[in-house]
Amino acid sequence: MLTKRKIKPEVECVSQFSTDSIRYLQHGYPSELVRWHCHEEYELHYIVETRGKAFIGDYIGNFSPHSLFLVGPNLPHNWISEIDSDKHVPVRDLVVNFSHDFVLNCESNFPEMQSLRGLWENAKYGIEFLDPVVIDAAHQYFREVGKYSGFKRLTRFWSLMELLSTCSQTRMLSRASRHSSIDKKVLKQISLAITYITDNLDANITQEEVAKLVNMGTTYFSKVFKKTTGHGFVRFVNGCRIDMACELLTHSEEPITEICFKVGFNNISNFNRQFFSLKGMTPSDYRKSALEGIYQTVN
Repeated sequence: MLTKRKIKPEVECVSQFSTDSIRYLQHGYPSELVRWHCHEEYELHYIVETRGKAFIGDYIGNFSPHSLFLVGPNLPHNWISEIDSDKHVPVRDLVVNFSHDFVLNCESNFPEMQSLRGLWENAKYGIEFLDPVVIDAAHQYFREVGKYSGFKRLTRFWSLMELLSTCSQTRMLSRASRHSSIDKKVLKQISLAITYITDNLDANITQEEVAKLVNMGTTYFSKVFKKTTGHGFVRFVNGCRIDMACELLTHSEEPITEICFKVGFNNISNFNRQFFSLKGMTPSDYRKSALEGIYQTVN
């Protein structure tokens, strides 16, 4: 059974990488690097293992092994896995970071770089790549970027970017492109609120109690929560609950009524209504389509 793990969120500022134009890293789960944060660099993020929830700007969705995302500068993001409380995953993520200044400098010297401008523009809102063939090839490039340094790393990196720029099966994620105007202290408070919500989806979560938890007045909390996440409080909570329901519908045989209460809804009619509003189909149709392997989430 999946249980929730509490992770203290932080806002992260990634400084430039000394002599390296490109930073490659990989990490497991849980990890101190797993937190809702933003930074000035692009982040290309490949999921090796586990399923869970992706938060990118105002986007809330699911991820699974082989999910591949590109996040632009100053766009908050986090991936929270849903795993057994005693489980540790040695390598959950492969990550590549690079700065926009690096991109601009390359564009000014190499006219061929103009073909990638659409990729940088779309990355402002977060991109998920959906073509399995492209993702498999990208995974191999990821490994090579991690394996090599210097000029060899650069050549693999640009081959990877060219590959992604030609991918026709993508999904744009966030409606907002950046949140740099929000005070970092407020971002940290909202991060704590988001973690509390995702840890307690099966409970009766109220805006008043969460506002109190993060030491804000309810009215002010409501305003900054919507500004930061792009969603009102109730819509955000319902979105998280529906995404959890989707995971259970796809990866368990639990009855829909049990799933309804497990994810925090008080009655089946409201659950069905909210599910249809967000997913455009009933929970039973979603389960049928997911099991047939033809469902692709559209938010």
